[in-house]
Amino acid sequence: MREVDLGAVRPYADQLDDGLVQMSFTLPVPHGLAARRAALELAARMGFEQPEVVHYERLTDGYTYFVLYGRCTHSVDFQTLSQEGFEIEYMSEAEIESYAGEHVGRPIVVVGASTGTDTHSVGIDAMLNLKGFHGHKGLEGYASFRTHNLGSQVSNGALVAKAIEVGADAILVSQTVTQQNLHIHNLTELVEIVEAEGRRRELILACGGPRVSNELAKELGFDAGFSKGTYPHHLASFLVREVAARMAERADADAAGRPAGASGVNTTAQRAGYPAS
Repeated sequence: MREVDLGAVRPYADQLDDGLVQMSFTLPVPHGLAARRAALELAARMGFEQPEVVHYERLTDGYTYFVLYGRCTHSVDFQTLSQEGFEIEYMSEAEIESYAGEHVGRPIVVVGASTGTDTHSVGIDAMLNLKGFHGHKGLEGYASFRTHNLGSQVSNGALVAKAIEVGADAILVSQTVTQQNLHIHNLTELVEIVEAEGRRRELILACGGPRVSNELAKELGFDAGFSKGTYPHHLASFLVREVAARMAERADADAAGRPAGASGVNTTAQRAGYPAS
């Protein structure tokens, strides 16, 4: 078998480096040969070589669905990407409890919700409720956490108010509905409210959802973002490290007689394993 060149990784279908990609999309055009040609031309303009329509069908009047193959000519340097600090060391449930007992010494208070008009609570429930997800208990099941799950369709203002009321260490937001970038608006608004309340330095902000990434979360002003494949102990690992790091920074600041957060240390990036902003 040929050795993989991690410096130039391309899609793999039948043979290594063949670059073949399967894609599907819908065009707002009536079903017919002209529609097929439109799909082929669009795939070519997307940069695919030798595009081929393997299936297309009428969805309804004026709309056609396509399945295509095409050859991708581009590659990525996987070695560079894997060295940029994307990997995070997650702790087991027992290690999280031990770490919290040693470095925090008190329950970590987390308030979470699905905000805006989002009615989906599956994600936030999986992270916070005792039953958790796929055999991993939620934060409610940890002795080192105190959780407040406000459910779905919660306004950002109500979420922040609850966090202030209970003296939360962290706010967790789940966003499932992403049509027309609604999640961007909701997440941005939350950060603005926290900043307006003068609590940004005190609160850890984390968000999650199918279209949320750590990079997007950082761009919007959050400390971390979690997407598909996240389990409760992943979130707990981040939170327990971040709370401990901030407590240590505050202790150092008090000893030096300076305000907490004035040291210039990016606790999320440098102490919790996430890439720096």
